[in-house]
Amino acid sequence: MESQTVKWKHYFLYLAFIYAILYFLHTNLLLNNRPIRIKKWPHLPLRFRHDGTFKILQVADMHFGSGLLSRCRDVLPSHFHYCSDLNTTRFLKTMIQLEKPDFVAFTGDNIFGPSTTDAAESLLSAFGPVMESGIPWAAVLGNHDQESSMTREELMSFISLMDYSLSQTNPPSKDINNVKRGMFLDIDGFGNYNLSVYGAPGSHLANSSVLNLFFLDSGDRETVQGVRTYGWIKESQLNWLRSASRELQVQNEEVKYVIKTQPVDASAALAFFHIPIPEVRQLYYQKFVGRFGEGVACSSVNSGVLKTLVSIKDVKAVFIGHDHTNDFCGNLEGIWFCYGGGFGYHGYGRIGLARRARVILAELRKGDKEWMGVERIKTWKRLDDENLSKIDEQVLWELSPSR
Repeated sequence: MESQTVKWKHYFLYLAFIYAILYFLHTNLLLNNRPIRIKKWPHLPLRFRHDGTFKILQVADMHFGSGLLSRCRDVLPSHFHYCSDLNTTRFLKTMIQLEKPDFVAFTGDNIFGPSTTDAAESLLSAFGPVMESGIPWAAVLGNHDQESSMTREELMSFISLMDYSLSQTNPPSKDINNVKRGMFLDIDGFGNYNLSVYGAPGSHLANSSVLNLFFLDSGDRETVQGVRTYGWIKESQLNWLRSASRELQVQNEEVKYVIKTQPVDASAALAFFHIPIPEVRQLYYQKFVGRFGEGVACSSVNSGVLKTLVSIKDVKAVFIGHDHTNDFCGNLEGIWFCYGGGFGYHGYGRIGLARRARVILAELRKGDKEWMGVERIKTWKRLDDENLSKIDEQVLWELSPSR
C-alpha cells in the first residue's frame, strides 16, 4: 500500500514538473533575447463603412533607407533645416490622420536597398506609422526592395508577418501537390494575392465581396537577349488573375439568387503593382489628368497585361508607381491607369515639386432600403505642402445608369 502511495506522489510531482515547464515556456520564452510577440491582426473582413464608402490610401515609392541617416533628394535647402527619411515618416503619419483611410496600399520600392544594411529594420521603420495606426494594409515589392539583406521571397514573408498586414507571399493552392511550405508553386514572383472588401454592415451584401483588390509582383530587373530591362508580370500570374477573377464572379452570380428584389452588380476590382506596362506610354498622346513628368520606365517585354485586364472585365483601375514625377491617370481601353506619385523623400523627385500620395474612394449604390454594390470609384491626390493641397479629383468609374 505504501509503495502505491509513493508511485502516486511521483506521478503528481511529474505532472507538476511538466506544468511548470509549460508555464515557463508560455510566459518567458525568448527569441534572440526578446519575448516572442504575436502578430496583431486588423478587424476582418475588410468592409465598406456604414455610410457606403471605402477609402484607400496609395503610398508609392517610399524609398526608405536608414532613417535619420538617409538624406532627402531633390529638395530645396531653404524648405528644410534637415531632411531625411523622417520626413517620409511624418508625411505618412499626416496622411493617415488627415484622410483616415480604411486601408493602405504600398505599391513598391518601399525601401531603398542600397541605403540600408538591414532590410528588416528598414521595413519596420517604413511601415511603422501604419502599424501604429492599426489600419489594415498590404504591399507589393518594387525593383529596389531586394537590394539589401533579404531576397524578394524573404521580404514578402516578413511583410506578411508584420502587424495589421494583409500581405501574402503568394496565393494558396487548392492542389496539395502544388504546395511547398504553404506557397503556391506555379506562379512567378512573390506578392500575388487578392483581398476582398465586403458590403456595408447590416445589408444583404454584408457577407459578400463587392470590391476585389488584386496585388501583383511586377518583378525587378531582367535580361532579354543580352539586354537589361525592367521586370514584367508573367503569364503564370495572369493565369492566376484570370482564375481568381472567374471564381469571384461566380460567387457574385450566386448572390443574385439571394437578393431577388434588386439586381446585384458584378463586383468591381482594382489592381496594384509597381512597374507600369508598356501601353502606359501611349497616354502621353491622349487625354490624362495629372502630371506626366518623365518617360515611362517599363519592360521591353509586353506580356499582355492590358489584354488580360480587358478580358476579365472587373478591373476598373490600376494603381502603379516606379516613375516618381508621374502622377497622372489615363484611360486605356476602358481601364484607368494611375500613378501614385513619389511619396518618399529619399527617392528622387524634382526640386520644387512636392511629394504626394493618392487617395481612392469607392462608393456603394443606395438601394431602396440598403446599400448595394459599388456605384462609383473616385480619386484625388494630396501634396505634402503647407496646405496639404487636394488636387486632381476625378471620377474613374461610375455604374451605368441603364443597369
